[in-house]
Amino acid sequence: MINNFAGSGSPAVKSVLILGIGNISRMDDGIGIHVVNHIFESGMSIPQNVEIIDGGMSLYDLLPVMMNREKIIIVDALKSDDNPGTIYRFPAEYLIRTGVKDIIDQVYIASGKIDIEIVGIVPENTDSECINISDSLKKIIDVAAMEVLKAAGNSFDVKANNCN
Repeated sequence: MINNFAGSGSPAVKSVLILGIGNISRMDDGIGIHVVNHIFESGMSIPQNVEIIDGGMSLYDLLPVMMNREKIIIVDALKSDDNPGTIYRFPAEYLIRTGVKDIIDQVYIASGKIDIEIVGIVPENTDSECINISDSLKKIIDVAAMEVLKAAGNSFDVKANNCN
């Protein structure tokens, strides 16, 4: 799990949480985790009020971490008939019957109506047992990372669409 804590001692709860989720052993299903790792590895500027976590597949375990935030950005693979690598950004209210939606509903119940946004990336392959992502997602990972940071408050001139 990656954490972006500032200062020493107990970490303060930051107002914005970026949460990368997915199963990295299922190729593109782990794109959310690959994107948050890319943010750190590329040296992109992370706002002071932002905490970034590699959530893996343990969403229910992350409920306490999701509480008391002003905004949460969840980065995950998004099933769609669109081209692999297409990036979507939308309010969490648009999700229908998913495990992620169940967790979001619990956050709303416990913390009230907070701003939760999804950055979903259309995968190419989620069936192969491989920790690498497909070439089509490698091509857009930088754009996806900038879109996530833009959602968190950084200002980038990014078009959230397929970048082949």
